[in-house]
Amino acid sequence: MGLIKIFSGEEILAASLKKILEESNIMVVIRNNNQANVLPSITSAKAVELFIQETDFGRANPAIEEFRLSI
Repeated sequence: MGLIKIFSGEEILAASLKKILEESNIMVVIRNNNQANVLPSITSAKAVELFIQETDFGRANPAIEEFRLSI
């Protein structure tokens, strides 16, 4: 099975959702294309993306929906 994207947005929100999912023993993969640390002159930050295994989506979906409603 493959990975599916479950979130795209600010890094602080991604970290919060990642913590919630990892507490439920769901592995989360982060993709952060923000190069502001490498090239400080870049001012536009790209969204951080979170991915999980397709097989974990059923277990993760209630937590994801609760998180989305809380923001």
